[in-house]
Amino acid sequence: MKTTFLEFEQPIAELESRIEELRFVQDDSAVDISEEIHRLSKKSQALTKEIYAKLTPWQVAQVARHPQRPYTLDYIGALFTGFEELHGDRMFAEDASIVGGLARFDGVPCVVLGHQKGRDTKQKIYRNFGMPKPEGYRKAMRVMELAARFERPILSFVDTPGAYPGLDAEERGQAEAIAWNLREMASLRTPVVVTVTGEGGSGGALAIAVGDRVNMLEHAIYSVISPEGCASILFRDASRAEEAATAMKITARDLASMGLVDEIIPEPSGGAHVNHEAVFKSVDEVLRRQLQELREVPRERLPEERYRKFRGMGRLGREFTEAAP
Repeated sequence: MKTTFLEFEQPIAELESRIEELRFVQDDSAVDISEEIHRLSKKSQALTKEIYAKLTPWQVAQVARHPQRPYTLDYIGALFTGFEELHGDRMFAEDASIVGGLARFDGVPCVVLGHQKGRDTKQKIYRNFGMPKPEGYRKAMRVMELAARFERPILSFVDTPGAYPGLDAEERGQAEAIAWNLREMASLRTPVVVTVTGEGGSGGALAIAVGDRVNMLEHAIYSVISPEGCASILFRDASRAEEAATAMKITARDLASMGLVDEIIPEPSGGAHVNHEAVFKSVDEVLRRQLQELREVPRERLPEERYRKFRGMGRLGREFTEAAP
């Protein structure tokens, strides 16, 4: 698949276009221009590294939303074996924006689930752009309860703009479905490892992200609202999204510094979308290590430690409030 370049990547796009032209000429030319191609390729790699070393929060948000980033089904196909997808919430309907089921990770039986966006227009509509309705969250909870019952670890992949805000979703109890998941995930007696792979949008993300370990890919984002939504509310101007993104502290580095994320998983230079295999390898290594650590924790202690982990978030803010006159 030909790489789609973002606006701030245009200098890279121009170099890559020139390289492609030279490669085309090389096939029909008697003159050897391989050295020039090699020189431009190295220049492109260096430029990519330079640009990605100083991304702004808004640029990180754009990378997190890149349409060619790996999605949950890509991770499942690369890292898991024997995947059997489960459908429906046994209450209303099937929601294709969340996928989940039984699988094996490193040969160990587990449950895997996550948000699923679409690649083309047809898939995007079918997957509702990765925005679940209540039945999606209820399906996810059904899958997770099954994991707890049979003592299987849960591996969750988060990538959503947020829960679907439509009237039909609200009529069927969107807020209740999310709140139920938050409560129930906190009490699951089985290891839960969460990885934010792209967008972590508000409660729509958190509803499958209450984990013993919470990871973020290097160029993923995680926030209570999108930068555009924040700008619309605070500034009454969605065009100020870049300003809002900086103030919101939505990047993996910002969140890790505040103790909200346990580990940042590195991406290849240029983002996860340019080299899926490299990302799969990095994620695989982290998940293997963390699951091994969690296997050593008695099952009855997992809910208590998970509860303390999330209750401890924002501690500095509470101490400041309590100390104020």
